[in-house]
Amino acid sequence: MNDLDLATELAELADSISYPHFVAQDFTVETKPDLTPVTECDRAVESAIMERLNRERPEDSVLGEEFGSHGTSPRRWIVDPIDGTKNFVRGVPIWATLISLYDGQTPIIGMVSAPALGRRWWAEAGHGAFTSALGEPAKPIQVSDIDSLEDASMSYASLSGWKDLGVLDEFLGLCDSLWRTRGYGDFYSYMLLAEGAVDIACEPELELYDMGALVPIVLEAGGTFTNTAGFPGPFGGNALASNSRLQERALDRLGRIAPAARPPRTQV
Repeated sequence: MNDLDLATELAELADSISYPHFVAQDFTVETKPDLTPVTECDRAVESAIMERLNRERPEDSVLGEEFGSHGTSPRRWIVDPIDGTKNFVRGVPIWATLISLYDGQTPIIGMVSAPALGRRWWAEAGHGAFTSALGEPAKPIQVSDIDSLEDASMSYASLSGWKDLGVLDEFLGLCDSLWRTRGYGDFYSYMLLAEGAVDIACEPELELYDMGALVPIVLEAGGTFTNTAGFPGPFGGNALASNSRLQERALDRLGRIAPAARPPRTQV
């Protein structure tokens, strides 16, 4: 089984666990030491994915949000079992399982599965980015060709993190320069970017597992993904992604500020 087929099977496995609980809302919610919520669904999804990877790719390493890092291979699967847990626990359908494969810092596979939206997005390096309504044929996706901030639409997560980063005024200045802003949030901002529905997506504070699956999809759709200082990929602590045409101007508006150093979120 090739890597993309395996990622697809992992997404289907995750959906089979998470979606029935989302519909029934029959789970308990705990607060982790970093004050973010977690459910038994998060842990069940990640455990199932890790067990499957241990059977299918025993030589690869794994990084998951809930159970941390396992193995030392540079070929590493990165898993966020439920991105958007706060949405999940409130019955908001914008949540997804994020699965990616990297070789060192090079993205190979990105898979985003959002069963409550009935959508899935994926990419493989060098082979383009795709989406499908679950059960429907895949269709290729690409970013927009908007080339001015005045005509651009941006999706973001919240305002508070930009204040914590010390660039709230710069962020609001970026917003004021744009045609439209909406807070679609989480993974969905970047999938809308990859589809060409928005032109810029950004968040001020993220972990590797929040971004790993997003990067190959954005890149294969023709976009650019960096942190707010312009460092490429998912390793810079936050994200500013665009259709590539707007990247440098958006970074300049934010002042190319690096994220503040902070300890990693506690794994439980």
